[in-house]
Amino acid sequence: MYRRDARRVFATLVRLLGDFDLAEESLHEAFRAALEQWPEHGVPGNPSAWLVSTGRFKAIDTIRRHARFTSTETLAEPVEAIADETLPTDASAELEDDSLRLIFT
Repeated sequence: MYRRDARRVFATLVRLLGDFDLAEESLHEAFRAALEQWPEHGVPGNPSAWLVSTGRFKAIDTIRRHARFTSTETLAEPVEAIADETLPTDASAELEDDSLRLIFT
């Protein structure tokens, strides 16, 4: 799963978050959450979309955690922008496009 989907999920997270380091940290947090939750609850129907969504929420948590130490005015906009992004029901095509964007970035 990691080898197959990590690059596409990472590319999508980079697009959503606009930050390579935050996207990489969120990717690993999402896979860690999958390792904890999937054995109990089963693998979701669209694992890649689940990982992107979970990674996005992990990024929001990280931004909020950092907000405690910085001005809230400077971080309110990135959190709102990330929270407003939604994945379409057929996220696989969009994940492919994000991989291509990452290559050219």
